[in-house]
Amino acid sequence: MDEDDVRAAVREERRDQVELLGMLRPEQWDAPTLCAGWRVREVVAHTTMPYRTSIGGLILELLRARGSFDRMADRVARRDAARLGTGDLLGSLRDNVGHSWTPPGGGAHGALAHDVIHGLDITVGLGLDRQVPPGRIAMVLTGMRARNVAYFGVDLTGVALHATDLDWSHGAGAPLHGLAQDLLLVLCGRRLPPGRLHGEPAAHFSQRP
Repeated sequence: MDEDDVRAAVREERRDQVELLGMLRPEQWDAPTLCAGWRVREVVAHTTMPYRTSIGGLILELLRARGSFDRMADRVARRDAARLGTGDLLGSLRDNVGHSWTPPGGGAHGALAHDVIHGLDITVGLGLDRQVPPGRIAMVLTGMRARNVAYFGVDLTGVALHATDLDWSHGAGAPLHGLAQDLLLVLCGRRLPPGRLHGEPAAHFSQRP
């Protein structure tokens, strides 16, 4: 993938999210997302955290979390969500659409995946009918590696993912069909609302009704 194209997709995704978040009602900011234990405001606090945190600050937070990135991310997201208003969180994203942050070792693709996945955590969690442009989802899926999937700890043994809107599949076994963006969430260990996935393994990767 051309890095300039990926960078452009990052900017487009952030712009789309600024527009979407700006239309949410106050109560939706406190609604749950697909990120367990996080409301919309915690997710936005997390995605905008790199814009407010220096390298030194990040290292300090990691030390406080005894080296656990996940523990650090959860603590900081909850702290920032509590102390920043929705206008501050939205402004942080709006003011940093072109920010060059990338996750350690992830490059521009990692930044795109981070923004797209967490954007879906919000929209799918809220039941909003937003479909990420297929080309953007294709970029994320094309760049996913075995180590990325392993990070989320999802067991896809004996399951074959088949996108219904893109020429993309993953794995071998019992077929599981769905939109590419929903299958991306499956790769990331998210439990989807019932009815979004189709096939024998669907119940395993869906939330209980």
